[in-house]
Amino acid sequence: MRTQVAIIGAGPAGLLLGQRLHQAGIDAIVIERRSPDYVLGRIRAGVLEQGTVDLLDELGLGRRMHAEGLVHGGINLGHRNLRDRVDLHGLTGGKNVTVYGQTEVTRDLMEARQAAGAPSIYEAEQVALHDFDGAAPRVTWRQGGVEHELHCDVIAGCDGFHGVSRQSVPSSALHTCERVYPFGWLGVLSETPPVAGELIYSNHARGFALCSMRSLTRSRYYIQCALDDHVEQWSDDAFWDELRHRLDPETAEALVTGPSIEKSIAPLRSFVAEPMRFGRLFLAGDAAHIVPPTGAKGLNLAASDVRYLSDALIRYYRDNDAGGIDGYSERCLARVWKAVRFSWWFTSLMHRFPETGEFGQKLQEAEIAYLVGSNAASTALAENYVGLPL
Repeated sequence: MRTQVAIIGAGPAGLLLGQRLHQAGIDAIVIERRSPDYVLGRIRAGVLEQGTVDLLDELGLGRRMHAEGLVHGGINLGHRNLRDRVDLHGLTGGKNVTVYGQTEVTRDLMEARQAAGAPSIYEAEQVALHDFDGAAPRVTWRQGGVEHELHCDVIAGCDGFHGVSRQSVPSSALHTCERVYPFGWLGVLSETPPVAGELIYSNHARGFALCSMRSLTRSRYYIQCALDDHVEQWSDDAFWDELRHRLDPETAEALVTGPSIEKSIAPLRSFVAEPMRFGRLFLAGDAAHIVPPTGAKGLNLAASDVRYLSDALIRYYRDNDAGGIDGYSERCLARVWKAVRFSWWFTSLMHRFPETGEFGQKLQEAEIAYLVGSNAASTALAENYVGLPL
């Protein structure tokens, strides 16, 4: 088998890249080790920056997003039993974010790729990347007990933090930076109406809480928890009770509870791998960087990587110009580190860090009070939250 671009991973990054290359007339094959149902079953974030919305629109994939997604012009910060709104729309000259689940983005991309007749290979076992440091890279895998080999011009590693792409790079060629946070998020998905029309990020002495949603009838809530907590330790009643404690009284009173339809604990980390190009292998999305979900940057960073990489590949194939390819890593990392900084700052501001004690909590409360009372500070938060320019 032969193609121009082999894309490893059928998450949003891989499928976005595949769709943009297909639109430009560039051949690409997507290879995924899991089944389509498994990929769609992963519960992930759902806040899209304006730039990500624009990219989906350019690809002709915005119909369902605009029909079902929720456009938010602000976010709320809870502190000291108060709740203050940050006007994203007003502070950024009219920019918003759209709440539309990553699962739905993936579904739209899968359906578009299928409708276009573009090839995707699922349940590929023992995927291996070869010779990407030379002129003739290839990918091998097993499927149904049969060995397969794909020859290509370049490989795009879009297979996430635990995928084979980054692991295929020699350790001597890779530099990584990591910050592991001393807590996790316990998340609950429920068929209940959201407690508010926009997201609420709550700082509390008992720990952080987030009130989010997937639709007008489905809510997603999180509370900060210990790293050694287990889902089995948390009944639904215990979760709702703890969540109420961490919200302002008005919000706690308005909270509608119900049985959880999904419950999980996720650790938080910041991680960046440098560079993002190794010969003819290009990393994109979670394969190259991870941010804590506080700033809602994970999927959006993957989308910006895809825009940079697809622009570079289109330039290469149409104009025989390798300038975009050569500058890909540097261009991506400049934006990545800004998003990593914002996600780290927002996480540090809103979460309880046991080692800082009451002093740290008081500093956080003072900073939030300053932030919501200062137009300059609120604007900095808003500009980062809606997404910095590409």
